[in-house]
Amino acid sequence: MIFDSHAHYTDAQFQNDFDTLYRQMQQNGVARILTCATDFKDCEAVLRLCEQYENLYAAVGVYPHETHLQGEWDESRLRRYAAHEKAVAIGEIGLDYHYDGAPKSIQKEWVVRQIELANELAMPISFHDREAHGDTLEILKTYRPKGVVHCFSGSVEMAREVIKIGMFIGIGGAVTFKNARVPVEVVEAVPIEHILLETDAPYMTPAPHRGKRNRSDYILLIAQKIAEIKGMTAQAVIDATEQNANRLFGL
Repeated sequence: MIFDSHAHYTDAQFQNDFDTLYRQMQQNGVARILTCATDFKDCEAVLRLCEQYENLYAAVGVYPHETHLQGEWDESRLRRYAAHEKAVAIGEIGLDYHYDGAPKSIQKEWVVRQIELANELAMPISFHDREAHGDTLEILKTYRPKGVVHCFSGSVEMAREVIKIGMFIGIGGAVTFKNARVPVEVVEAVPIEHILLETDAPYMTPAPHRGKRNRSDYILLIAQKIAEIKGMTAQAVIDATEQNANRLFGL
């Protein structure tokens, strides 16, 4: 059974048909989904959605490019969201230096505070790293959280450092892309015991569906590609990564 370790089902692209889509995905082998918040308001929406669906779980947190839009850091608010029975992770948090958004100093301040809270609560994190590999590794090595570097875009060497910390590597649709040299090298190098499958739905749709809205049952395409790279069956990839996710998120 498939565990999608990172999706965004409160995105506007799902507002009209999520109930139907959820049931279709269950029929297609999706057992559990972690749907991730991007800001404080979205935390509330994510938790409401998870209350309605048994196998939908929440990551609550503030995405790097939303940090400067939240006002003052409010630990008590995030702590309250994290106490919800369906909240199993702090996320999506991290660093993103690709776009001109929140200043790097604010991103780093917020991600450290969120990791510190996650560590205090013994909760894993879902960490976003885009073009911020150096600062990401420095912070992760310093605070040593549980969790996953989602939509991993770093090198094989970085992946090995992340694994040494005890974290997982999130592999999504990028590994299926025609020019996916580095993601393939990462999958080759990382033991299956340290990999989680994810979609980042509605984004990062795997081939051959690129350009369409992503959905959790497309993980089968990712599993098939990983199986091809590692000389496994797709079912073995799905089984191993489901066990990894259940263990990480305490399910």
